[in-house]
Amino acid sequence: MAKSNWVSRLAALGLAASLAAMLAGCEGDELAGGSGRSLRPISPETIALMGQNDTSPSQPVLIRTFKKEAEFEIWKMKSDGRYALLKTYPMCRWSGQLGPKTREGDRQVPEGFYPITPGQMNPNSNYYLSFNVGYPNAYDRAFGRTGGTIMVHGACSSAGCFSMTDAQIAEIYAIARDAFNGGQREIQMQSYPFHMTAENLAKHRLDPNIEFWKQLKNGSDHFEVTRTEPEVGVCAKHYVFGAHGVGDSNASAACPVLQRDAEVEAAVAAKQSHDDEAVAQLVAQGVKPIELVYDDGGQNPSFVGQKGDVSRPDAITAGPTEIVLDEKTGQPIPAVVKIAAASEAQRVVSAPAAANAPAQTLVAQAPPASGQAAPVSPLLSPLAIVGGATDTSSSFVKKWLNFGAEANDSAVKVYEPAQPVPSDVPLPPRRDAAGDSTAKPQASLKTQSFAAARTAVPAQQRPIPGALALAGAPLQQ
Repeated sequence: MAKSNWVSRLAALGLAASLAAMLAGCEGDELAGGSGRSLRPISPETIALMGQNDTSPSQPVLIRTFKKEAEFEIWKMKSDGRYALLKTYPMCRWSGQLGPKTREGDRQVPEGFYPITPGQMNPNSNYYLSFNVGYPNAYDRAFGRTGGTIMVHGACSSAGCFSMTDAQIAEIYAIARDAFNGGQREIQMQSYPFHMTAENLAKHRLDPNIEFWKQLKNGSDHFEVTRTEPEVGVCAKHYVFGAHGVGDSNASAACPVLQRDAEVEAAVAAKQSHDDEAVAQLVAQGVKPIELVYDDGGQNPSFVGQKGDVSRPDAITAGPTEIVLDEKTGQPIPAVVKIAAASEAQRVVSAPAAANAPAQTLVAQAPPASGQAAPVSPLLSPLAIVGGATDTSSSFVKKWLNFGAEANDSAVKVYEPAQPVPSDVPLPPRRDAAGDSTAKPQASLKTQSFAAARTAVPAQQRPIPGALALAGAPLQQ
């Protein structure tokens, strides 16, 4: 009897562990058993593309990813030691918001610089194939960030991971495998919130993560200037690129004297100066600061309308909500609307069947300033309406380049009815963000609560080579 109870307990524990793994999503997958998927060769078409780019399967690989655009880039080293873009894969699914991962269970896809070693490759994944990106790295650990087992995998399902289609991960896995077989010790993965263009930086200039993103841009600039893998270090809780011998063994300690290539640093500084000027020019032209709020991440537009399994399809149907921010406070600009009763001449003669219907009302919105877009329908969410924002380009220039005077806000004009508002006109029914009095306001409330809870997120990451996934350590996806 005692033996039978013991066996029952073991079975129950096994079932509980399986259920926990399923609930954990891509952060808690179990090994699925061996398969021949990891041994499949690179396709002849991709081999031919490598030849056209002066590279081969055994040459080193570098990965760059972009959340906002949902793109996954594979770069290969050419015979001259510089990297060339081999392929850009549309990302099938990523979760969370723009910004770094900070804690277990936040569904955030991490941002930063991560090394992938052979020990992080998982040929036995439940998500077709996968490899661990190495979160948390030394930068993440310096800020006490938690969580782990963040993967690049198939199945188009994300709970904090970079999710591709099965066909995509099969090829990406094979490309990485052959590079490791050719002698590459680790693959650098650069994870960005978006392409570091002047337009993106201008639009997201008030985001609480902007200082951290500027660090990532410095790493991106080093790569784009040299087309070689930037040396990454972490010190003083800060990313350091292009400095020799910094490492990341003590990411919280003060930075030592940095030894850098003067020619490379001059080229990086010139690129940075050019980009800053482009950002300031866009702001002067009226580009407004925004925040993108996702229900739960997104996917590349190329997948829209395609049939197939995808995690939480309801969360990515409408795309992100774009919220315009006030230049001075960084808070959402409220909609400027006014509801007024119609005059006697404007009222619609009601049919007998609608005799008890409330009186018609007019919803008016502040007219756009010169050069601004036409007014947005007042039935949209207040957070999504662009209205009443004044030109604050000089204010931004002061913040971005440390000069210039702040512009004064101009008064917003609001529609006033031609006739006094009658006191006996009933108020219109209360509407949610979609303008339907019967619709559920869940999405609008979630968007508003997220915007209200915006907090600054510290800077970012880069791991100790080889220390994040030791050979023989269990892989979870």
